[in-house]
Amino acid sequence: MKKILVPTDFSEHSNYALQVAAQIAKKSNAKILLFHMMGIAQSVFISEEDQKQAEAIYYLELTRKRFNELLEKDFMKGVETEVVVQNYKMFSEMNNLAHDKGVDFVVMGSHGYTGLSEMFVGSNTEKIIRTSDFPVMVIKEPCENFNMKKVVFACDFKPDALKAYRKAMHFFNNFGSEVHLLYVNLPNEEFRSTSELDQRVNEFLSVANEGVINPNHKVHYYNDYNIESGIYAFSKAIEADVVSLATHGRKGVSHFFMGSVGEDIATHVNLPVITFKI
Repeated sequence: MKKILVPTDFSEHSNYALQVAAQIAKKSNAKILLFHMMGIAQSVFISEEDQKQAEAIYYLELTRKRFNELLEKDFMKGVETEVVVQNYKMFSEMNNLAHDKGVDFVVMGSHGYTGLSEMFVGSNTEKIIRTSDFPVMVIKEPCENFNMKKVVFACDFKPDALKAYRKAMHFFNNFGSEVHLLYVNLPNEEFRSTSELDQRVNEFLSVANEGVINPNHKVHYYNDYNIESGIYAFSKAIEADVVSLATHGRKGVSHFFMGSVGEDIATHVNLPVITFKI
């Protein structure tokens, strides 16, 4: 990990993400690219009206002040940081910036409270995930002692997940993580027997792990009524540090849960979540 992109709107939750990114940067000697997307009308910057020029200066000065406050936080000491402010309005432009700057992955905050689906769907978080070619880690709460010793990778073990799986294994290998591959087995027409799952998983891994020496993972099947609650219950049972998902970039995380989540789960999902695009 050489460069971590952290989008910020200066909110409490984006600060949580920066705190985690700083911990990763210190451990891996990486650089943080701290990014703010202003989204101000272009007319404000090019107008000759005194009022609009003053408004533009005000926004820029306020942004500079907020960045200085972030960089002075204790957890940022010793972290090499580059600040980027752009007047983007489309989240796909941030993905272009990540390519230009040689970013390895993105760490961002989310204020979703009720579950994995609520955490993403209809939010700026999902828009960034949908347009990002890079792994995106989503942080929901303060995490002063972040680690990735034990992670869950939820997958359906279908061929189109091969790319995301390889990305995930490469990513977690950098951190020496113990990866728990998870298939959530659903009732009724979605149910699969153990022998059926064994066959699907073995065929998938025989292709996915070709040329890989001793991948550090374990395979689990977990029965539940929907995917979201299954992921959470299993992750809680093994005391996972991180949950990760393979997602369709064209539809974002909502596609992952479509037709699977009937209701929000009662217990909040507070673990960091990482998505890998299929």
